[in-house]
Amino acid sequence: MSGNILDFRVDYSKLKIFDEFNTKDFNFPIVLSSPHAGACFPPEFLANSALTEHELKISEDCFVTDLVKEASDGGIPLLSLNLPRTFVDVNRDKIEMDETMFFDGPKSNDINSRRCRVGLGVLHRVVYQNKNIYNGLLSFEEAKERIKNVYDPYHKRLKQLVDKCVRKFGFCFLIDCHSMPSMICNIMNESKPLDFCICNLFDESCPPEISQKLYQELDAKDFRIEFNRPYAGAFITFNYCQPRKNIYTLQIEVNRNIYMDEQSYQKNKNFQYVAHTISQAIIELGHFLLDFKK
Repeated sequence: MSGNILDFRVDYSKLKIFDEFNTKDFNFPIVLSSPHAGACFPPEFLANSALTEHELKISEDCFVTDLVKEASDGGIPLLSLNLPRTFVDVNRDKIEMDETMFFDGPKSNDINSRRCRVGLGVLHRVVYQNKNIYNGLLSFEEAKERIKNVYDPYHKRLKQLVDKCVRKFGFCFLIDCHSMPSMICNIMNESKPLDFCICNLFDESCPPEISQKLYQELDAKDFRIEFNRPYAGAFITFNYCQPRKNIYTLQIEVNRNIYMDEQSYQKNKNFQYVAHTISQAIIELGHFLLDFKK
């Protein structure tokens, strides 16, 4: 990254940070989170990025909110971030800040995680193939505004929904919804590419009966599913899991190729089928959970 100074501020008054669906009435003890599907790029961010909007979208979990919207319509609250993960990644700890990105930030030379070292902290430095998002250094004050105006409100609302679910049902199952590039799914040396990954921190984030039920629902439609391969879960899956408070979590990853064109970022002809299948699997899981805790 060059030594250019990129000192800009974002007008958050013109941005809708997240959307929420069906958050008043809970029919099932499930909360859905879609933290990486946001596609509303702040104009100030785009004006100071070295990449085009099309290039930035390679990091986006395109249409993931749409994939689970039918499940939400069945009575499951859904929280979806509208801003892109390349602007703020709410599926990271907010202390995962790469200090080398700023011209006015702290200089402790202590990058807070491995993700920061590869450019994928709470503020991304790169997209796929190590393309730099910025051609210069950012203001640390502006970075703190992203945390204050995007990161914190998302997690505050998500926690509220989880707590509301616990109050009604006595427990909550949080599903964090994501997609994965088909290239990752195709390099695992099996004859059939991976369709879904169910990430439960190697059975640590929820009782195995729960993730197994979701597996069975998807497997019945002849999809190929793996547990914790290539992903085991990330910040939301790990940090919202509180078994002593009857809060469990799971991350689901969907192969983008089965529902969209990864080059044009358009839904493909299978989108409705995949979305219906995922949503029905989640609703069936909801019925299972109602009986599971009886």
